[in-house]
Amino acid sequence: MRDHEDVPYIVIEREGSGLGTFILGALVGAGLALLLAPQSGEETQQEIRDRARRLKGAAEERVKDAQRQLEQRLETARQGIHQRVETVKEAVESGRQAAKEARAELEEKLDRSKTAYRAGIEAARQTARQQPATEGGSPEGGAEPQAGEA
Repeated sequence: MRDHEDVPYIVIEREGSGLGTFILGALVGAGLALLLAPQSGEETQQEIRDRARRLKGAAEERVKDAQRQLEQRLETARQGIHQRVETVKEAVESGRQAAKEARAELEEKLDRSKTAYRAGIEAARQTARQQPATEGGSPEGGAEPQAGEA
């Protein structure tokens, strides 16, 4: 090791205070600290390796934390999508059921309309039969609808 008296020194003249002076002092101090470090080169290298391992471990832990957070967010998104899909399925099924009910109701109304139409035709035929043949103009009671009209 060098003796402390063999170390070159730097004289800084002060013209004004400021950030530049502070930075220059910090750089000089850091340089002297490296020169006067009580550790050997191997010890310094080992410390650098240890710090690098700790830094690597901390970085890996941060990556794992970020991955866990991402997985949690993805799971939350999946659950939200699943709920929405179920809601849509329920809505579609409700729509289908409503359509079936509406169709059944419409078919029932159509059947009633057909029945009423047929009853009206039959009433008209009976009325026409009861009228004398001379009033209607035909022997069958001319008011009777043709076969294609029913």
